[in-house]
Amino acid sequence: MRPQVQAFVAEGPLPDGDASEEEIDRRVQQLEAIPKPVTGEEARALVTCFGPDDCYGVAWPLLHLIETGPNPVLATDPGPDANEWHRRLFLRAVNGGLVPRT
Repeated sequence: MRPQVQAFVAEGPLPDGDASEEEIDRRVQQLEAIPKPVTGEEARALVTCFGPDDCYGVAWPLLHLIETGPNPVLATDPGPDANEWHRRLFLRAVNGGLVPRT
């Protein structure tokens, strides 16, 4: 796994809406430092970095970065209680024909 991905994953999930502007900016800079495309291993690690909300829109570039890797990252339905971003990734794979509808 490349060091940029390791650094981002080591920070844990994206912060919620109560995070400081500095923290959000730092995470955005870390995310933007990750070269595309990501590997399958990196994509699976990055999936763990979704936070409780969209982190002022930062979750979208994370989702798009994950999708640059081999798809699908989530091949099975994560279930109704899963993080909204995990559900979104799975449904995008279904809608894109990468995963059969259940």
